[in-house]
Amino acid sequence: MITILGPTASGKTPLAAALAKRVGGEIISADSRQVYRRMDIGTGKDLEDYEGVPYHLIDIREPGTKYNLFQYQQDFLDVYQDIRRRGVIPILCGGTGLYIEAVLKGYQLSPVPQNAALRQRLEGKSLAELTEMLKTLKQQNGSVMHNTTDVDSCQRAIRAIEIEEYNLHTPSPKRQLPPVDSLIVGVDINREARREKITRRLKVRLEQGMLDEVRGLLDEGIPADDLIYYGLEYKYVTEYLVGKTTYDEMFRQLEIAIHQFAKRQMTWFRGMERRGFTIHWIDALQPMDQKVEEIERLYNNPII
Repeated sequence: MITILGPTASGKTPLAAALAKRVGGEIISADSRQVYRRMDIGTGKDLEDYEGVPYHLIDIREPGTKYNLFQYQQDFLDVYQDIRRRGVIPILCGGTGLYIEAVLKGYQLSPVPQNAALRQRLEGKSLAELTEMLKTLKQQNGSVMHNTTDVDSCQRAIRAIEIEEYNLHTPSPKRQLPPVDSLIVGVDINREARREKITRRLKVRLEQGMLDEVRGLLDEGIPADDLIYYGLEYKYVTEYLVGKTTYDEMFRQLEIAIHQFAKRQMTWFRGMERRGFTIHWIDALQPMDQKVEEIERLYNNPII
């Protein structure tokens, strides 16, 4: 398998699509929000970038539902095995570091039920308080799960605490999932270029109808709290649409949040390197042909 990872706005998807066209591969998404149907602009699906290349694990769940790492592992394995059986090269592409690391390493996870008593006890606590509780639990468990990349709302933090509490106190049989051997390529974009691209892309997405997309989800009857749970665009746009912020406040806060998100993504990827993963970084600003050729060379001539 080939894995292409990188922060938001680094150009992962066009690169994965260009590579897939060259080698006859298929793309498996590693994005925790692109699994949801009708959440297109805010999650940056940019389906036109695939240019006919088959893709998987996009548009597989309804908005308002919760999708977790345990489910992703199983969905990934089903798709990965099917692609391999057909003699095609799977290309894993995305920016959700936890999902990528979990399938490459073969995290051994069990489904974790909701804990109503715990949720009631945590209700009303601030995100800062919940984050500190989660940090303590992670230290007790020796856990690398639930990086702040994916815990940017109280709901997400409570769910993360719920999982860590369960794993701390409830030893249970776990699924045996094999690690996956993969060439890992990181798309490296310098900070200034990334910031400029994030701001430009946010303006374009708002012009393309991101407000209407979120408004339509609310009109479907999806509770505002459920959309806020998804974080970033859905959090800030929903808060604007329900009257909590002005348009200018929404734009400014969202722009800052996306910049912070990209920084946390890079922190996760650097952490993967410290945990033993070899990531081959390539310059995002190179011409596409050069990037594809470099990945092909790495894939065909692995360094032992």
